[in-house]
Parts: sequence; C-alpha cells; structure tokens
Amino acid sequence: MTEPPQTAEPTAPEPEAAPAPAADGRAYQTPAAVRRRAVLAGAAVSVLLILAIVLGSRLLRDFDSALLPYAVATVFLAFGVAYRYTVWISAPGARRLFRQGWRSFFSADNFRKAPTALPKMIATYLGFQKFLGARSHARWAAHQLLFWGCILAALITFPLTWGWFTFTSSTGDGPGYEMRIWGFKVLGFDSLNILGWLMFHGLDIAAVLVIAGASYFLWRRMKDRAAITGQRFAYDLIPLIALIVISVTGLLLTFSSIFLHGGGYEFLAILHMVSVVFTLIYIPFGKFFHIVQRPAAVGMQLFKYTSRRKDEELQTCRRCHEPIDTPDYVENLRGTMKDLKLDFDEWAEYCPRCKRVLRGSAYLTHVKKGFK
Repeated sequence: MTEPPQTAEPTAPEPEAAPAPAADGRAYQTPAAVRRRAVLAGAAVSVLLILAIVLGSRLLRDFDSALLPYAVATVFLAFGVAYRYTVWISAPGARRLFRQGWRSFFSADNFRKAPTALPKMIATYLGFQKFLGARSHARWAAHQLLFWGCILAALITFPLTWGWFTFTSSTGDGPGYEMRIWGFKVLGFDSLNILGWLMFHGLDIAAVLVIAGASYFLWRRMKDRAAITGQRFAYDLIPLIALIVISVTGLLLTFSSIFLHGGGYEFLAILHMVSVVFTLIYIPFGKFFHIVQRPAAVGMQLFKYTSRRKDEELQTCRRCHEPIDTPDYVENLRGTMKDLKLDFDEWAEYCPRCKRVLRGSAYLTHVKKGFK
C-alpha cells in the first residue's frame, strides 16, 4: 500500500525587501508619501499666513475687504509654494543641493574664513544676477528691470493686501498722510511733494519696469530662433503676457482716476484683479517657480566658493590629470549621482573633455563596430 503523496506545507511569503537607502542614508520615498507630506506642508504654511494676516491687521481692523480676493490668492500662493517646494526637495539631487546649501549658509567656519562670501553671493548671484551678463548684456538688463519691478510691486502689494500697511489722513482729505505698519506710525509725509508722489505711485513705477523687461523677453521669443525652438506657450509665453497685462491694467487704473475722472475704473479694476489672482496662483506651478528655487542655489554657490578656498589641492582628472575641482565638490557630485541610482558616478572624476572622449570611444567600440 503506497503512502499518499506528501504535500508541501504552505510557507509564508517572503517579506519584501526594504527600499534601498540613498547615498545620504534616507530610504526611497514613494510618490504618495511625498504628496502627503507636501499637502501637510502647504496646509501648515497657509494656516500660518492666515494667522499672520489676522494678527498683522490688528484682528482685521486694518484689513480692506475690497482686497479680499488678493489676500485669498496669496494664501493659495503660499500653499502652492510650500507644496511644490516640498516635492522638489524630496528628489535626491535637489535634497542634496538643499542640505549642502543650508549647511554652508549656517556654517560658522565658512563665516569665519570668508565673512564677505555670503553678502557677495546674495548681491551678485541673487540680486544682480551677474551670471546672466555672460550670456547677453541685453538679457541681463531686461531681467534686472523685470526682477526689481516685481520686487518693488511685491513689497508694496503684499503688506497692503494683508492689512499690514495703512495710509491715513489726519484731515480726512490730505495732503498730510501717515504710513502705519501694524498700527504703529512709521512715517508722515505730504502727498503733494516728491516723497508723497513716490509713495502713491510706487506701483506705477514698478509697472513701467516690468513692462520694459517683459516686452524685451516677449520680443526675443518671437525673433530669436534658439528661443523659438524650445519654447512652450503655457510655460514661456503665458508668464510674460500675464505680467504685461497686470502692469498695463495697473497703469490704466491710474490714468482713469487722473484723466478720465474714474471712467471705466470698475471694469479695469476687475480685469486687473483677475490677472493678478491668476498670476499668483500660477507662480508655484509654472516658470515663476525658479524665483523660489534661486535662494537654494545661492547656498550651493557658497558651498562651491568656500570649498575652493581651502588649502587642499584640487582633484585631478583620472585620465588627463588636469584639475577638476575640490575633492568635497566632486564627492558631493558623486553622492548625487548615487542618489539618482546612476551607475556611472565615477564619471564625476573625469574632466568634461575626457568625458566626451570616453563617450566617443565607447560609441565607436560598441556601436559602430556592428556596421563594419
């Protein structure tokens, strides 16, 4: 009598291997986890901004209800910036850039050895963007007009929208006015002198700067073949058009109030409001997001600058033995490539010329050989 066949007992499935950690020790993050954290960050920043608006306007006593749509748009802007920034620094390469940048920014050793490095980087890289001058002097000048025009408009618009700034007249109809910040008197001025004119027409000055800069870039994207080839309407043209619409409608509001006795003012005000709200909501998810990214790049530039000031010798190319960069910078680049799961991180130890030679040799050896 034969024994019944033995059946293998069911075994529990082997547990899935944990995600491989990146070079900086952090495990791989799923897209869903990144989105959850980004939503939480956006919600937290939005709540903080709402609290700042309420407290800064003295429990809404100084808040202008006519500016409510602008204030709501800034809350959406805060949410979008925090959301997109969190997603951005969750990527391995951006996270390493972010960590190294802020580490250099807060380094007491860097400040002790190069106390003027940080102000210099902020002024040249963030403020005056000298790197653009190497590409084109015209592009640099137009970008400066656009940059400072937007900065001036933001410094005026945001505090007014949130109720942090107020302008009051002790006589009811001027010409003497007081500027108050959070309810405290900061400055008294006469609206009929040059200071008063500048105070009430700061946004008009910003609009002229923005129109000049944006118009040049719009013209360039219609004429320059290199720009036309790679441009996208929603990504490259919409931001410029939006800035021009905001600036033109803002100037028309001033023109209507001075020369037309308010004719068409309501329509222009609605058109201006719609264009501003659209642009504020668009900023985190379009080309304007580089405004938020740029300060992080300043930290990375500081890291490169301070590492090159060390007494250590530059690392040389493995092939031609020409200097590449400091060992710290090369190692940071290798770590980024490992984080991105690129299996050729050793290429960071070659100079750009040798990389091209090696790629050409590999092509001739492994590809062209099949066609002989």
